[in-house]
Amino acid sequence: MPVKVKGGGKGEKKAQTVPTSKSGLMKSQLINKSMVESRVRLQAPSRRWKDGEGGEEEMDEAWLAPKTLLKPDDQLQLTEKELKEEITRILTADNPHAPHNIIRFNFKENTFKHLTHIDQFAMHLGLDGNLLHKESDEAQRQMDREKGEEDEVEENESGGEEEDKEDGEGEKGEEDQEGEKKAEEESKETQKGKAKDKKLKNQFNFSERASQTYNYPLRECGTMTEPPPRSNFSGCVNQMEIYDTYVEDLARQAREKKKSSKQSAKDEDKSLKKSLSDHPGSDDITKVSRASKIMERMVNQNTFEDIAQDFKYYENPSDEFADNKGSLLPLWKFAYEKTKRMAVTCIQWNPKFHDLFAIGQGSYDFGEQAKGMICFYSFKNPTYPELVYPMESGVMCLDIHKEHPFLIVIGLYDGSVSVYDLEKKGSVPLYQSTAKSGKHADPVWQVAWQENDMDNNLNFYSVSSDGRVVVWTIVKNELRFEDVVELNVPGVFVDGPDGSEVTAVAAGTCFDFNATNKHLYIVGSEEGHIYKCSKAYKKHFVDIIQGHHLTIYSMKWNPFHSNVFVTCGADWAVKIWDSNLKDPMFTYDLNSVVCDIAWSPFASTVFAACTADGKVFVFDLNINKYEPLCVQPIIQKKKTKLTHIAFNPTYPVIIVGDDRGFVTTLKLSPNLRKALKEKTYSKENEVAKLEKLMNFVREPLLEKAT
Repeated sequence: MPVKVKGGGKGEKKAQTVPTSKSGLMKSQLINKSMVESRVRLQAPSRRWKDGEGGEEEMDEAWLAPKTLLKPDDQLQLTEKELKEEITRILTADNPHAPHNIIRFNFKENTFKHLTHIDQFAMHLGLDGNLLHKESDEAQRQMDREKGEEDEVEENESGGEEEDKEDGEGEKGEEDQEGEKKAEEESKETQKGKAKDKKLKNQFNFSERASQTYNYPLRECGTMTEPPPRSNFSGCVNQMEIYDTYVEDLARQAREKKKSSKQSAKDEDKSLKKSLSDHPGSDDITKVSRASKIMERMVNQNTFEDIAQDFKYYENPSDEFADNKGSLLPLWKFAYEKTKRMAVTCIQWNPKFHDLFAIGQGSYDFGEQAKGMICFYSFKNPTYPELVYPMESGVMCLDIHKEHPFLIVIGLYDGSVSVYDLEKKGSVPLYQSTAKSGKHADPVWQVAWQENDMDNNLNFYSVSSDGRVVVWTIVKNELRFEDVVELNVPGVFVDGPDGSEVTAVAAGTCFDFNATNKHLYIVGSEEGHIYKCSKAYKKHFVDIIQGHHLTIYSMKWNPFHSNVFVTCGADWAVKIWDSNLKDPMFTYDLNSVVCDIAWSPFASTVFAACTADGKVFVFDLNINKYEPLCVQPIIQKKKTKLTHIAFNPTYPVIIVGDDRGFVTTLKLSPNLRKALKEKTYSKENEVAKLEKLMNFVREPLLEKAT
């Protein structure tokens, strides 16, 4: 019989038919019962008021009544201000129970040390599991077992439903049959979906697939190579054949010696190549030369690691309390066994590779002249030079071309000049002057590359003690010369070859070309005179100044200001000049012979000088115009003299050479390079800074001249 159930509020009724089969009847009764209970709970107040306790008006007022807040008895009473106050709490992942006093033994320092880093990791749950492959035996057994259980359940349910159908066939209507079919179809679909969604898992040891990493399969790869070809050689010899072979070899060596003494330099190169091709075993060292050089640098880098760290990062902390005084930190010391006791006569940085520099070595003493040598050193290998070029005469000066760093010009003690190409192997120069091609009569004290001429030919200048300033031009395969200026001592006359009086010749010692006015250059002499010259006026001087009382050893134009240059000499003096005045702007007495001087490449007011008593002086005119900021002895032995000094164009480093063949690297402390730390640092500001400083001294000198 169909059962009707009342439900809803305010008299609403809804009839629901319930099937009378056993299984369907139980399900529908449970659903209707839950619906009736929920509606009864929702309509309970309205039913009570409708029965006569208050009527419809009281019911509406009860729903509109405000909600009352229930507070516990022990709750704090807070004001509005306290309630609005925001309290921020920061949650961290630190473990509050982690120990903070762990001490362990440090084997490197051989002491117990407190651990600053504490592990905050805490394990709350750990599960070990795995998945079974679908095609494995165990997975197949599980799938068969679960499938059998599902089949049993389906058979039991289908059997019960058939019995119910037979009992209530006559009582069911068409609507009941349609509802059962739909229910059966829905149940089958849900069961199929569940069967598809069901994951295969190991019930005893299970874990999710996402928690495991992928194990890449191992792969093997092999190749087949052909074995190298082999050849067997055998033969029999006796004593006579051995003797004849030795005799032939001795005769061949004698012939080669005879030919080598007569052949020219080019023929020597050809014979060397031929001998190398005849004896391929002697070329084995060239195959590993690059690898051995890299290995040597790696070993030296580990050996001199402390010096490399100081070169890169160390800053002297004592400069903060030194009252603008500075210091020099010794770094590497370069030397070559074959050049010991040979003086460092010149130093030049490579314009392209700023860790590479070249030095020339020879002797300044006329009675101790011997062979010279050129060595190229790098910061990457302080123990051995990168390149070595031996010379038949002592090297007095050298210069590296700025646009072509592989070209180097050398001035020798015998008066000749040579041009070398570093890209070509061998110690044979590309060009060399001879007595027929304008060779100097005295030692060449300085050489300098210049810009190409109108025909785009390479050219360079040289100065010597014979009083000549010569320009050398490389035209095709020939080195041509032209005398630009012949230095004369003003007011001094000597007897000429025909008995007439002629002006005495001045011995040139150094020169330098202006970086801004390319045609302007200055020349120093042994008599202490400064000659202002121009490329536009040959055989004539622009001006002559009595600069020093003794020989001028070095002179340099300021790299920032085109009118300022500095000179030093054997009269212990360092003088700073304005090219438009005949009196020095600044004069410093260093109490010893000043052998060389150099301007800083990063500041217009900083320069350094080295003296014969083994000291290095560093000045900064912007900080102190009257005394140096740093005076530091470099050599301990009193007999050793410093000869040359040079600033690195990039790093805050200077190198100093002495007359024993050693080159010392020194790092400037922060007080000696304050210009780099200025926020307004620029080339224009450096020029203005030096110009302002010179104006203070220039005005009194102009008044004195007038």
